Amino acid sequence: MSDIKIITSNIVQAANQKESSRIDLTPWDLRLLPIGHIQKGLLFPKPLQEKGTNKNTLIHHLKASLSKTLDYFPTLAGRLATLDHEEDDSISYFINCNNAGALFIHAATDSVSISDIIKPVYVPRIVHSFFPLKGVKNYEGSKPLLGIQVTDLADGIFIGCTINHSVADGSSFWHFFNLWSEISKGSTSIPLSKLPVVQRWFPNDIDHLPIHIPKSDLKQVYAEEFVLPPLQERVFHFTRENIAKLKAKANAEVGTNDISSLQALLSHIWRSVIRNRNINDDEQTSIFIPIGARQRLCLMTSSSPRFNMYGNDFGWGKPIAVRSGSANKCDGKITLFCGAEEGSIDIEACLSPQTLEAMGNDEEFMDFVAF
Repeated sequence: MSDIKIITSNIVQAANQKESSRIDLTPWDLRLLPIGHIQKGLLFPKPLQEKGTNKNTLIHHLKASLSKTLDYFPTLAGRLATLDHEEDDSISYFINCNNAGALFIHAATDSVSISDIIKPVYVPRIVHSFFPLKGVKNYEGSKPLLGIQVTDLADGIFIGCTINHSVADGSSFWHFFNLWSEISKGSTSIPLSKLPVVQRWFPNDIDHLPIHIPKSDLKQVYAEEFVLPPLQERVFHFTRENIAKLKAKANAEVGTNDISSLQALLSHIWRSVIRNRNINDDEQTSIFIPIGARQRLCLMTSSSPRFNMYGNDFGWGKPIAVRSGSANKCDGKITLFCGAEEGSIDIEACLSPQTLEAMGNDEEFMDFVAF
């Protein structure tokens, strides 16, 4: 597959933001500084062009609607800033809502089609090229906190979004995406219930803001290098009917009705991973699901099928598929997406090639996977 050609790269500012403000980061925000951004994107069919319009018209429209959306998300148009505290040799981080702007890239590749992305068994590596700010860590505050890349394909469009994870979690990420698509489609008034809350909540025992971080701790964290083994990604699709069967099977085995659909599904993929990693029977294993505090540990599950992903219509139709970028990928990263059909769930598994191949041949696991 060909390389991605960058056509334009611009900074888009909020349309009407006039005053800057400062927002201190919470303890759980600060824990995410050493890791990468959130990277999720949507694959769309190519819009039907009206007579007299071209690609540049669409790009201009997306930039204009993004500018209006940033009025509601001043944090995403800002930058991460620091304060030095000489008295205790520490540093503090905060969001400077100064409307420095978001990165907007228009890119293109004529030799990649929709089928090249969704048909292969494994997610093609070129998908990672559909996202801006690759390799940037959350603490690199001089970079934009939000990056958008609109990539023209042979028969489609991919909108890749990268957001600093210390500034937004998964709920905030899709809240932004949903609101942007609404404004792009023509919404002129946003209900108060849909407006974001940008102010942070702090535990009662924190009486001194901003939070001081010893510089010695930061130097140790930022100096750490993580060398990952070769990994691949595969998306497993589970229909609503098969999820219901898994739930019934799990509850029958335990003799209860308390196991949820999501618990049954995660248990199903977890058991297959363990079987196909050839872990010894006496070896202790665990799975972590980050909730609220957004911890990042061992094998882990991120995102949620409850996020509104397929409702993002920018004015030319709903998306075909959801994909993620290269940020925060590790051996054992499981990402949950809602499926295109109501009630279905897609699971993106990032594992070693050997484990993924074995899972593909695991009849007990694949019996519940749809194609």
